[in-house]
Amino acid sequence: MKRNLEFLKGLYIAHRGLYNNEKGIPENSMKAFKEALKRNIIIELDVHLLKDGKMVIMHDNNLKRMTGYDKDLKDCTYEEVSKLKLLDSNEKVPLLEEVLELVNGKVMLDIELKYDVEVGKLETGLCKYLDKYKGKFIVKSFRVNTVKWFKENRPEYIVGQLATYKNGEVRKKELCLKGNIYEANPDFIAYDLRTLPNDEVAECREKGIPVLIWTVKTKEDLEKAKLYGDTFISEHEVLLNL
Repeated sequence: MKRNLEFLKGLYIAHRGLYNNEKGIPENSMKAFKEALKRNIIIELDVHLLKDGKMVIMHDNNLKRMTGYDKDLKDCTYEEVSKLKLLDSNEKVPLLEEVLELVNGKVMLDIELKYDVEVGKLETGLCKYLDKYKGKFIVKSFRVNTVKWFKENRPEYIVGQLATYKNGEVRKKELCLKGNIYEANPDFIAYDLRTLPNDEVAECREKGIPVLIWTVKTKEDLEKAKLYGDTFISEHEVLLNL
C-alpha cells in the first residue's frame, strides 16, 4: 500500500535549528533548538556516532570549525567532546538523547544521518532511540546504503534521499548515477536549491514524491524553491519573516 505523505508538503523546517552563529546561537545547539521550539518550527539536525557509542548532534565530520578542536568525531569519546564549546558561546555539542528529551514530540524532527562510519552502526544506534521516541520524525541521508538499510530494517520509518546535481549527474555518497535517485526507493527527496531547476526534481513531483529543498537562506531563495519543491529547509532570515 502506498503511504500518505501529504504531511510532508507545505512545511518550513529550521536548518540545524533556528540558529544564528553571529548572534551567539550556534547551529545544531540546544539554544538553536529551543529557539525553534518557541516558534513551533520543525527542527532539522545532523547525527554522528562517537567512538564510545554516544550519539551527538553536529554537521561537520570534524570538530574544528565549530569548536577549534581538530579531531574527527568518529575518533572522539563523549568525555572529550563534552569539554568543548560551540563557537564563542557557552553551548556544548548536544547528545542526541538530550535533544529528544527537549523536543519530546513538540515539533517534528528531520534527522540527517552522516556518513563517516560504516553502514549499520549509526543506523542501529539511532533506532535504539527512535524506536522508543513518541514524537514525529523523518530521517534522511546522502548515503544510498543508509536509505536502503532503513527500508530493509525499519520499513515503518519515513526515509529520504539527499541529493545534489553537478555536471549532469546526481551526486550521492556511494552512488553517482545520471538520472536515477530512486535506487533505494525513498519516501521523499531532499534536494539542493542551487541545482534547480533540473529534470530529476520535476520527475519526482510528477511521481508524487515529496521534494524537500535545502538550504533556503533568503526571500529570493524561497521564491525559487516554491517553484520546484514542496517543503523548505530554511535558515533564520527566512523563518523569522514568514
